[in-house]
Amino acid sequence: MTHAAATRKTPLQTSTYCQQKVLLILAPMHLNLLRKFPFPAIIALVVAMLAGCEQPSRLEQIQDEGILRVVTRNTPTTYYQDRHGDTGLEYELAKRFADSLNVSLEVTTTTTLDDLYQQLNLEEGPDLAAAGLTINPQREDQVRFGEPYLEVTPQVVYRRGTRQPRNLEDLYGKRIMVLRGSALADQLRALQAEHPELVFEESDSVEVVDLLRLVNDDEIDHAVVYSNELVVNQAFYPAVRVGFDLDSPRAMAWVLPLDEDDSLQQAVKTFFETIKTDGTLDQLIERFYGHSDVLDYVGARSFARHMQQRLPRFETHLRQAGDQYALDWRMLAAMAYQESLWDPDARSPTGVRGLMMLTLPTAKFVGVTNRIDPKQSIFGGARYLVWVRDQLSTDIPEPDRTWFALAAYNVGLGHLEDARILTRNNGRDPNRWIDVKDHLPLLSKKQWYTKTRYGYARGAEPVHYVQNIRRYHEILQWVTQPHAETGSLSDSEYHAPGILEQLPQGI
Repeated sequence: MTHAAATRKTPLQTSTYCQQKVLLILAPMHLNLLRKFPFPAIIALVVAMLAGCEQPSRLEQIQDEGILRVVTRNTPTTYYQDRHGDTGLEYELAKRFADSLNVSLEVTTTTTLDDLYQQLNLEEGPDLAAAGLTINPQREDQVRFGEPYLEVTPQVVYRRGTRQPRNLEDLYGKRIMVLRGSALADQLRALQAEHPELVFEESDSVEVVDLLRLVNDDEIDHAVVYSNELVVNQAFYPAVRVGFDLDSPRAMAWVLPLDEDDSLQQAVKTFFETIKTDGTLDQLIERFYGHSDVLDYVGARSFARHMQQRLPRFETHLRQAGDQYALDWRMLAAMAYQESLWDPDARSPTGVRGLMMLTLPTAKFVGVTNRIDPKQSIFGGARYLVWVRDQLSTDIPEPDRTWFALAAYNVGLGHLEDARILTRNNGRDPNRWIDVKDHLPLLSKKQWYTKTRYGYARGAEPVHYVQNIRRYHEILQWVTQPHAETGSLSDSEYHAPGILEQLPQGI
């Protein structure tokens, strides 16, 4: 998606404009000045005023215009849109950086990495690229790299069921693909010097998600991607596996134009130092990656099959409940899958029943008279989730508030509060899920639960519960994205790419 860009004044245009303004101010005054002051004094005055017309720094120009222009890629790890608007790790970082400068954010996307790098040094180009890129020495004569903020590992992937590659020699004679213009392509070229039998293809007509699909569908033997890209997409392509790490971890960073003015680079450095110190960066990384490795091959296949065969039956009720209680219906769907695998007749040994697995006391509390009635169960679960969320401290912000509500739905408000107290007592933030989730498992250890008000709890369960729901929700968001505003799942041909195609006929 590209947002229309306002015409930008270059630093030279800004400086020239200032000089013209000075001369326009002085022109009507020149006769009076000549009468009152000697000519050398007038010259000195003009020179002094023109000296104030120095070219503004890149940072000053951005702040004067009130717009930060950022180019990125449209991928699950960088920037995309859901029904709530723009999102993605890189988008959230860029938005916070723009806010720190007190300017608005303008986002454009590009389809190739070479184009992205070229745009950065255009006179009317973007101010920076926030696109999930790693620091690449091969590009340092073309661009500047900002402050590192995340380490990712280059990995060679293969298809489950084929021979796992364990070293470069195992790649000889195989069809390997990588993104054109990427640091990974440069790395493979460097390796060819010692391994001339290593042959690979570069493509600018695909993104990482396409590379994984090609491996998953057995159209190519291998791809080289970064670990974060694989983790986020693996649920869609569960047959893709890591063969080996191509190299040690590499640092991701924003990319800036190459010029002598380093004011923007220094601002980026300060921004990342701040969000590293105050925990914002860790919180964002947890938000986008903290739940991404919870589905194995079998789990992903089962989820995809149930998404096609079971979910459409309950979609209308989920949407209606979502509308009534101001909840994302896909979050309710994810909860229902975690609770019952979308089985309205589900029953546990402890007596909970139905799609949302309500206990008898909870069902009575929310007005559910028949727990195996899908509509009643969905509306009852939604009503109870909202009630639980409303009991939480107002100091807990979103999206953490939702994760806390889910945890309390699973383990109870009392045990959640015990975990928050343990978190605070250990010097961590009781209002952040990234901190509290580390302390919930302590509730199953005697040395800790004996110090709490509500005692023992299987504290690891709500952590897994929340992680699973977040993962299911993320998948549902992604596969329903084209239909977020039009039609319904049951009326569409939606599917989880790369998963359903592998299922044997009749399953």
